[in-house]
Amino acid sequence: MDNHELRKRLFSIGNDQQFNDVALEIFRYQYEHNSLYRLFADSLGINAAQVSSYDRIPFLPVSFFKTHKVVTGSFTEEAVFESSGTTGTTTSRHYVADFSLYEESFTRGWKLFYGDISQYNIFALLPSYLERQNSSLVYMVDRLLWKSDLTFGGFYLHDLEKLATEIRNALAGNKKVMLLGVTYALLDLAEQYPLPLTGAVVVETGGMKGRREEITRAELHETLIKAFSVTSIHSEYGMTELLSQAWSQGGGLFTCPPWMKVLVSDTNDPLTLLPAGRTGGINVIDLANLHSCSFIATQDLGRLNDSGQFEVLGRFDSSDVRGCSLLAV
Repeated sequence: MDNHELRKRLFSIGNDQQFNDVALEIFRYQYEHNSLYRLFADSLGINAAQVSSYDRIPFLPVSFFKTHKVVTGSFTEEAVFESSGTTGTTTSRHYVADFSLYEESFTRGWKLFYGDISQYNIFALLPSYLERQNSSLVYMVDRLLWKSDLTFGGFYLHDLEKLATEIRNALAGNKKVMLLGVTYALLDLAEQYPLPLTGAVVVETGGMKGRREEITRAELHETLIKAFSVTSIHSEYGMTELLSQAWSQGGGLFTCPPWMKVLVSDTNDPLTLLPAGRTGGINVIDLANLHSCSFIATQDLGRLNDSGQFEVLGRFDSSDVRGCSLLAV
């Protein structure tokens, strides 16, 4: 398979038929060249040759990334992204064959949702991610920062007072401002240095990481809207195991870029997909994930609306999902 040509096609997807065609081609390629994924699909009785629609492609449980090296083909990785985890827990590992593919994916995705990145001053409040190595989120934001207007902004660890001061200076200079932060750190900023961010974009990336009591996304957004005097809170949905992100521009409703799609399945029968409005397990098709696995069953609960947008409603334990006996392999 010509990966260069396929890469051009996946980033040129303009309709559902094109998505289906590329998804099927990648599925067959990964079934052929990813022994773990092939074993998983075979265990479910899937006949790869008979899969004719992306909604019939099997989704590999994300927990395999904690126990196996999930790769398609043979390559020397340029990096290994690792998930965050509490002390003593096993983290996911994503072996990245090509940084440029990841960069093209998140850069194109950003442009679709926010336009010209060179017009933004980005303030990144990601302390727990900066304190460890191999974070895919830190890599993404670092690259976005280099493409942005660097008059103000950058990474901030624990100096919330400096962050608040520099955001005020950027807004006073009529700069376009994005504040992007992990949930607990944004709440710390909201409590200690509430400031009007009218006209700015505030993005939460999720994550309490044991630092605070878990609250609902609606409660979080209500608190941040009040503290920062904005009309809505944006959100980013990404995972260590993926190379693409979905973005919400308010209300907790996420939209995928054209090369990414979310489907929702019955948690008791992962092969049964649910219609819009029903709550189930979130399955992600990320066609940019060429060298790993593009079809992943997450441990997130969610539901779709009639427009194909999705909400994230919580998490469930992978042990609740049937059909995952391969985890013992």
